[in-house]
Amino acid sequence: MINRTLCIAPMLDWTDRHFRYFARLISPNALLYTEMVSTGALLHGDVRRFLEFDPSEHPVALQLGGSDPAELALGSRLGEQWGYDEINLNVGCPSDRVQKGRFGACLMAEPRLVADCVHAMADAVSVPVSVKHRLGIDERDSYQELCDFVGTVSRAGCSIFIVHARKAWLEGLSPKENREIPPLDYDRVYRLKQDFPKLRIVINGGISTVLACREHLARVDGVMIGREAYQNPWVLAEMDRSLFGHPAPPETPKQVVERLLPFVEDQLARGVPLKRITRHILGLFRGLPGARAWRRHLSDHAGHPGAGASVIEKAASCVTSNPEPVGKVSFIETID
Repeated sequence: MINRTLCIAPMLDWTDRHFRYFARLISPNALLYTEMVSTGALLHGDVRRFLEFDPSEHPVALQLGGSDPAELALGSRLGEQWGYDEINLNVGCPSDRVQKGRFGACLMAEPRLVADCVHAMADAVSVPVSVKHRLGIDERDSYQELCDFVGTVSRAGCSIFIVHARKAWLEGLSPKENREIPPLDYDRVYRLKQDFPKLRIVINGGISTVLACREHLARVDGVMIGREAYQNPWVLAEMDRSLFGHPAPPETPKQVVERLLPFVEDQLARGVPLKRITRHILGLFRGLPGARAWRRHLSDHAGHPGAGASVIEKAASCVTSNPEPVGKVSFIETID
């Protein structure tokens, strides 16, 4: 059974395979999610481009975007064939482009359709199928409507719900604003777990500290970290150690850099531009002396023709210290 205690959220343009490899070096135990892949892109595009991943990423889930049950079943089957440990349906993205494709958060208005999609996906694969959704959309945000949605979808064969503890406004707010302006309502997610005790409920939205993780885990089955994991990735090491205990993550960010370099060399040999990898690691030394120089060196040099792994080594030499080794009380635990 997959451990969902700590999950790293699917984030479009961010959680590609290069970021996931990097995140796995920091957190040995977190459940990773791909960025959303639409069924249209997957079924009519380059499957390898969308689904290839490194074996070290396990456990890793594929997030699909779509609303056609047959297409989602085919996409799910491809995901299982490529080795993904879970297939997730996106019912939370509020962007205009996603709405035009009739998937994402707008599907919360059609729980019966979501149930049909989940049923088709679950029938097509043997791995778990999960749904990531909001508390509601627009004015359709009552707790009863949330329960109706979860109840309808769960009866179709889904027992795992990842709940972004905000509603979404489908008009008037950008996707970025929808991640910040609608207020968080953690209590509603806790209540959902109380009313559906047999379901696995994972909470998402605004979680950035070990203390917050512990508080949520006293009420729900898992926590999902989004922007904090990307912008301040070293926090994952402290979360992993605190929530799982073992095996220990790398003790320092510089050890992560050392372990990343062979992967970088391999990807460069395959023709991957260095900048495609370094864009994901800019926040590794956040808050440490030299962090700005690290970011500047990567930004200034990773895009040059022929740039190699030495760019990362040179950037790391700009950082003059590390946080306390994981396992001791660190600054991450003392900031709420």
